[in-house]
Amino acid sequence: MLVYFAGLLAIGGALEARSVVFIAFVITGFLQAFIVLPTALAFLGVAATSCVLYLSEPNSGWRFPEALPILLFLVGLQTLTIGGGSYMGARITLESAKRKRLVAELEAALQENAGLHVQLLTQAREAGVLDERQRLAREIHDTLAQGLTGIITQLEAAEQAREHAGVWQKHVDQARALARASLVEARRSVLALGPQTLEGSRLADAIDDMATRWAESSGVPVHIETTGHPAPLLAELEVTLFRVAQEALTNVAKHARASKAGVTVSYMDDVVLLDVRDDGIGFTPGSTAAVDQSAAGHGFGLKAMEQRLRRVGGALAIESAPGAGTAISASVPALPEAGRA
Repeated sequence: MLVYFAGLLAIGGALEARSVVFIAFVITGFLQAFIVLPTALAFLGVAATSCVLYLSEPNSGWRFPEALPILLFLVGLQTLTIGGGSYMGARITLESAKRKRLVAELEAALQENAGLHVQLLTQAREAGVLDERQRLAREIHDTLAQGLTGIITQLEAAEQAREHAGVWQKHVDQARALARASLVEARRSVLALGPQTLEGSRLADAIDDMATRWAESSGVPVHIETTGHPAPLLAELEVTLFRVAQEALTNVAKHARASKAGVTVSYMDDVVLLDVRDDGIGFTPGSTAAVDQSAAGHGFGLKAMEQRLRRVGGALAIESAPGAGTAISASVPALPEAGRA
């Protein structure tokens, strides 16, 4: 292209020297400079075209030394104006082509995104249905299953004490109270509300009340302690810790054969800890037999605790060994809920 452009100016200059009419041929150099040459050489090409235009004209007065400053000024001015205009035009053309290409790519991406959006909506809907099923399964387990287990335990104890009217009546009364509480909890679970015990109470107080009632029905003494400064948490966090405490104590009553248990709620700066301990028979965490002792191997005990905690950014730790009891520690972020006191 550089050779072509040099030949163009040479031929144009030779023709212009024969006749001024061929100025029109030389002027094409202004246009072609930015078409066939790189940007830096294109400006030099415009300057060269200006020089050929002025110096090749027959009887040109620009050849005299005294006209050199004016010639340089005109060449420089034309180079800046014509070169700048041609450069901007070339840039606009390139940008226009680039925009057309980007628009085409964007339209293709939008079509692809529309398909992905439909796919994501379908997946989100399916995930929501699955999550809701899991939530309902956990709520049924935490309300009906645990309540029925307690009722069965009390009725079996009443059957064994049928000859002792006072003891028999005590177990029957406890079974009746558990049935009523379970019915209320089942209704509230259907409405996706938190445990009734938490309404109007702090988490520590609700766990204290629940653990006290559990000790009365299970016959296992429990020591309840709260450390730190109790503060209201997000409702979902409080429900999660309450359910974990409830499930852990249910496991103690069903599997641990413990003589005593302990529950501690610890409020720290950035986390709230729940520890449930017992001196029962213990087990080996992670073993096949202990994957989930609670819920009779149906997968809603320790697994349910871990799932609940993971959903709210919490964690579950288990320490146990055969004959050494069990300690379950649950932690959640200490996120306060605005407006609660």
